[in-house]
Amino acid sequence: MQHRFGRPKAQLEARMRRTALLQPLFAIEAEIHGQPPEARLATRQARAAPLMADLHTWLEMTLRRISGKSDLAKAIRYTLAQWTALTTVLRDGRACLHNNAAERQMRPLALGRKNYLFAGSIEGGRRAAIIYTLVGTAELNGWDPQAYLRVLLDRIADHPINRIGELAPWNLRLPTA
Repeated sequence: MQHRFGRPKAQLEARMRRTALLQPLFAIEAEIHGQPPEARLATRQARAAPLMADLHTWLEMTLRRISGKSDLAKAIRYTLAQWTALTTVLRDGRACLHNNAAERQMRPLALGRKNYLFAGSIEGGRRAAIIYTLVGTAELNGWDPQAYLRVLLDRIADHPINRIGELAPWNLRLPTA
């Protein structure tokens, strides 16, 4: 039977069931947003782990019931193949269930793509990517990018190459006046 939007009714019902399985996970994430990693991890292990187990069971059962060549089967196989990565949130309180922060950081680059043709060469593009990475990482670690680059450039020439990680934004502290 066709639904009024042109999709088979069973397909829409299956989509709604999948969404219903994910909504509680995202609701938990919304509740624990901004909490310390230890608290996020404890909440996830207590409340999200059983939901993830249910989701895994649903994926496996659904895969056995549907045509192996369907788009849904392909999506389920992909999800199951990525299960270890997907469940990182159950082992690491710093991880996120979604990548919205990364998407927000990339949006200005995508919006200004034509403006970045000034790089002029592959090497210019690589250098631009390094600068964007430094600026974005500095912002994510609470630095004003200009201040971070100033401190970085002041220190990098005299810094031992085998300890370059000490200059990462999460390791550096603002100089005291």
